[in-house]
Parts: sequence; C-alpha cells; structure tokens
Amino acid sequence: MSTQSEQREAPQDRIFTVPNSLSLARLVGVPLFLWLVLVEADWWALGLLVFAGLSDWLDGKLARVLNQTSKLGAMLDPAADRLYILATLVGLTIRDIIPLWLVVLLVARELAIVPIAPIVRRLGYSGTLPVHFIGKAGTLCLLYAFPLLLLGDHDGTAATVAKVIGWSFAIWGAGLYWWAAVLYWEQTRQLVVAGRGGPPPAAPAPDPEGEQEGAETPR
Repeated sequence: MSTQSEQREAPQDRIFTVPNSLSLARLVGVPLFLWLVLVEADWWALGLLVFAGLSDWLDGKLARVLNQTSKLGAMLDPAADRLYILATLVGLTIRDIIPLWLVVLLVARELAIVPIAPIVRRLGYSGTLPVHFIGKAGTLCLLYAFPLLLLGDHDGTAATVAKVIGWSFAIWGAGLYWWAAVLYWEQTRQLVVAGRGGPPPAAPAPDPEGEQEGAETPR
C-alpha cells in the first residue's frame, strides 16, 4: 500500500519534466518580450507571444498525457501567464497604447484575490479552489486583446480593425476577470461558513480541464 502511495505522489515532486521546461521557457521569454515591445519590434514581440500562448496550451496537455503534473508546474504555469500579462500591460502603457485606468483595473483584481489562498489554508484545506471557466475565459480574452491592440498601434485598415477587436476583447476580459474574482470570494465565503459547522470537508477537486494541477491562487 505504501509503495503504491509513493508511486502516486512521486510525480508531484518532479522538477525536470517536459511541461516544466516549456513553462520555464515561457518565463525566460517575459523580459525579452517586454524589451521587444519597448523597442517597437512588434512582429518579433507578437511571434514570441504566439509561442507563449501555444506552449501554455501544450504544457497542460503534455502534463496530463505524460502523467508529469508537478508542484513546480502548478506554480510556474500561472506565474508565466500573469507575468506575460503584466509585461504587456507595462509595455503598452509606456507606449501609450492602453490607458492607465485599464492597468489599475487589472492589477486591482489580482490584489483582490491575494487573500483567498491564506484563508483557504487557514481553514485546513490541503487543496486549492477549482479554476472557474469564467476566469479562464477572462484570461484568454486579455491574451487575445493585447497583441491585437499592439497591431492596432500601426497604420492602415487592418490596424484599425485590430484595434476595435482588441478593445472588445479587453473590455470583455476585464469584466470576466472581475466576475471570476467575485465567484472565488463567494466560494471562499461558503467554505468559511462550512468550516464553522465542523471539520473541513475534502479539498475542492481541481478542474480536470485546467492546466497543470491547481495554483495557490486562482486565475
């Protein structure tokens, strides 16, 4: 019995896996992406962003197919997503492509959900809150919005169309991002109420369609 348990737990402690390598490559690309945006090498920046998006999808698939989910991957994957969004926000704000109020709105959302992880841990849950589809959709909208807004900073009809579509994605993404935050806090409130009535129940199950297994803070 103990041998089987160790075999199940061992993959969680792996460091050198294919999905982790992809996540690490995405992280390494963040400062390069920001530099490309700032020097206005937009096509190279867009190419790197496309690679980041594809590797984000691929590392989650490989983690499940190869049974290589890990604790490190659970931290690297959402960290890479957040850093790319942050780098894009910084670069596009410096270039006056997006207004400061959008940056404040998105950063405030991230700060709003920071207390959730320690509250859940204090309640005695060993797992994490499942990732909502709303949060995933919001992140996806933002990851579509930023490259379109970057394209929209150029001249021509195509750039104008990209700018309009990009702002549509940005508005929807910001709205879904905050909607997900409200849902996470409501779920946390329900866990607090349940915890007062007795010992904490089993940890919420991770989303089977999510990326690598649960991050400390939901997206």
